[in-house]
Amino acid sequence: MNNKVVIFDTTLRDGEQALATSLSVEQKVRICRQLARLKVDVIEAGFPISSPGDFESVTTIAKQVRGPIICGLARAVQKDVETCAKAIRPAARRRIHTFVGTSAIHAKGQLRKSEKEILDMVKRSVKAARRFCDDVEFSPMDAGRTRADFLCRVVEAAIAQGAATVNIPDTVGYTLPEEFAAIIDMLRNRVPNVDKAILSVHCHNDLGMATANALNAVAHGARQVECTVNGIGERAGNTAMEEIVMAIKVRKDLLAVRTEVDTREIMRTSRLVRDICGMPVQPNKAVVGSNAFSHSSGIHQDGVLKSKKTYEIMTPRSVGLKENRMNLTSRSGSHMVKARLVSLGYSEKEIDIEPFYRRFIQLADKKGTIYDDDLVTLMESRDKGDLEDIYALEYLNVSSGTSTVPTATVRINARGKVHQEAACGDGAVDAATKAIDRIAGFTINVDDYHLDAITRGREALGRVKMTGTSPEGTFTGVGTSTDIVDASARAYMDIVNKIARMRKFGKKLYRRRKPEEDL
Repeated sequence: MNNKVVIFDTTLRDGEQALATSLSVEQKVRICRQLARLKVDVIEAGFPISSPGDFESVTTIAKQVRGPIICGLARAVQKDVETCAKAIRPAARRRIHTFVGTSAIHAKGQLRKSEKEILDMVKRSVKAARRFCDDVEFSPMDAGRTRADFLCRVVEAAIAQGAATVNIPDTVGYTLPEEFAAIIDMLRNRVPNVDKAILSVHCHNDLGMATANALNAVAHGARQVECTVNGIGERAGNTAMEEIVMAIKVRKDLLAVRTEVDTREIMRTSRLVRDICGMPVQPNKAVVGSNAFSHSSGIHQDGVLKSKKTYEIMTPRSVGLKENRMNLTSRSGSHMVKARLVSLGYSEKEIDIEPFYRRFIQLADKKGTIYDDDLVTLMESRDKGDLEDIYALEYLNVSSGTSTVPTATVRINARGKVHQEAACGDGAVDAATKAIDRIAGFTINVDDYHLDAITRGREALGRVKMTGTSPEGTFTGVGTSTDIVDASARAYMDIVNKIARMRKFGKKLYRRRKPEEDL
């Protein structure tokens, strides 16, 4: 049996169905181009007959995206098939994917048709699709709840009419892994022409079993997995592409199969889909969550420092990240804290770790997460006491509105010398930070921005917390004001002062290096 597993990406079809609003043609093309770089085998670009917009999207993708097979979805209806064929016609490699519900629940409750009528629809739709396209896929929707004998007849008929791929959907995420694998076994054993087609699976995550069901099906002979980036999709979502691909890569000893996906593009793809679709990825999401390669436990951090394989079954670089992340918290051990201080430029002779670690724990209990700037402050305040600000914001004026280019003017006192600058930006906050940058001259990327109201009422006091990175490290800034822009500017100034203090403490702390770019 062929040991390649075809990766069929349905982010733009099933995945988009979970979004509050449809994606634009341009957004879909951007995602498809990245999927091509990821080297998925098939892109299900949409459901052409569902709307003029979807038809246009599929046609544009078919014209512009090369590499993967471009697939369109069609119900087992002649007009659907014809419309789909027209939409994918410009593609260098194209597929028609037709489907019909086959479970008794769908037959009686939705289609109002008998099994014989449904079987006739299967034959007609696959035969019609083959007239337009050599590559035809058929799906018996809700296969997981379809009567076994009827499912075998449907699969046999679809293959007989020319379907090269037969997809077995667990449409409502109802089956469990052993049960789903048994369906694959049954089809391989009972359908006489099954060897003439690739068996595919499409699993939903209603019971949290999508990835487990799909992998179990692969272990039992399925050779295509339909999945989405970040697992987005109807209801609880679909099988997550990144989980399938990395499970196959990491556990090749057990599964003995492969994909042709470039796993180094996984994180870039995940974040592009996250940003375009406006669907956040939960921090503890497998493979692509922000915590997937972070370590907080002191025992884990100590192990990773000594040998990464102790607590990492795959490397961050294998999915497109530069490195793992060690979170400094009260759970971190002294070895991890000392290692971070050394990475900041302190020599081991300077670090009296026992008293420093006690102070670290006290601060960590109060703050939660400790950042590089906190460590520098702890180290330098041993002898110098509290550290004074180098830059002070004396004046801020912003102008913004629906028909106005956002502009900010700032006046900053730098150790007695006053500087004034103005800048435009995408919004008032962006303009203010750019004006500050012109004076301070630092390179800062704002990675996180969080606003909280810490009092009640219309005149509520707002607190802004920013996290920024620069060549010197990662910094947090906090600013408080009844004005959001003012609070934001003060938080940004907090970061600026922390960078300035780090530079001031000497070359041992300011080692110019490229920022770590988490893709």
